[in-house]
Amino acid sequence: MKPTPITATEVRFIKLGEKGRWEKECIEGLEPCIRLGFATGHHVESLEGRWQVLSDYWRNVEKRTIGNTTVFLNQVKAFYTLPESALWITFYKLKLHWCRAQAAITELEDGSRIRRVVGSWSSADLNGRELHVDNLSGALSKVQGFRGTICKVEAADYLFRKLNGEIQPVVATGERALSELENALVPLICSLGWKDFELLTDLVFTQAGWQRIGALGKTEKSIDLDLMSPVTGKRAFVQVKSQANLKVFLEYKASFEGMDQYDEMYLVVHSPTPDLAKHTEEATIKLLTVERLARLVVSAGLTRWVLRKLS
Repeated sequence: MKPTPITATEVRFIKLGEKGRWEKECIEGLEPCIRLGFATGHHVESLEGRWQVLSDYWRNVEKRTIGNTTVFLNQVKAFYTLPESALWITFYKLKLHWCRAQAAITELEDGSRIRRVVGSWSSADLNGRELHVDNLSGALSKVQGFRGTICKVEAADYLFRKLNGEIQPVVATGERALSELENALVPLICSLGWKDFELLTDLVFTQAGWQRIGALGKTEKSIDLDLMSPVTGKRAFVQVKSQANLKVFLEYKASFEGMDQYDEMYLVVHSPTPDLAKHTEEATIKLLTVERLARLVVSAGLTRWVLRKLS
């Protein structure tokens, strides 16, 4: 049975305190909540909807402009009047968090007010995938730059697609095209001559940030590429084979385990035997089949390189 889609007639972004100083307490605390500053001392009037009192306060006491007063009033109104069905979002620890808030509003000793969350905050979509900021469109994530406390979310349609784990049609089309390209590269890579296959492997690792410290194809007999990561200082060796079985893989693994100067080992093979293809990888010992290599070729921008070699 499919879960009920996430919907709401109203969506608001809320900043949990200046520079996020209430985020941890509101999201991870024992009583999750949304929290509003604007300590005007007019909590009762706000509950009763006597908004002119707040307007007069900001205009006459705080000496705010008409524009600023309207902005402040709209934010307080949203906090006090939006129903439990409304959706609230914020950003915390580089993730999008969302919740619904109970209607009851409590004033705290410092003058701020809270609405406790219905259940808890969530940072995942309907399918359980975490909503990392770097996987969100800037049309949504830009709301983090709002200088006030509460604002409408313009990209609400996009937000609900993300929360419900839906893929936009244009994205689905792009992903299908990408998958087709990767699949088309598999027989092309298998058609490369031995030296070109080895050179392609070298280029893939180079594009990924590795630096070759041994001459291509001229290192120790169990090593085709001797690599180092300039960022982490880790060292790896790569063996490139057109065909290999599990026995061959285990021989290279034994060589790797006997050389403590290396941190990682990769066996790149475009035609592994079934026993090798089913072998479980280890954290520092990787098998790169032609399917995985094809994905890396696309990511590294080497598709045209492959085509030129075979044209």
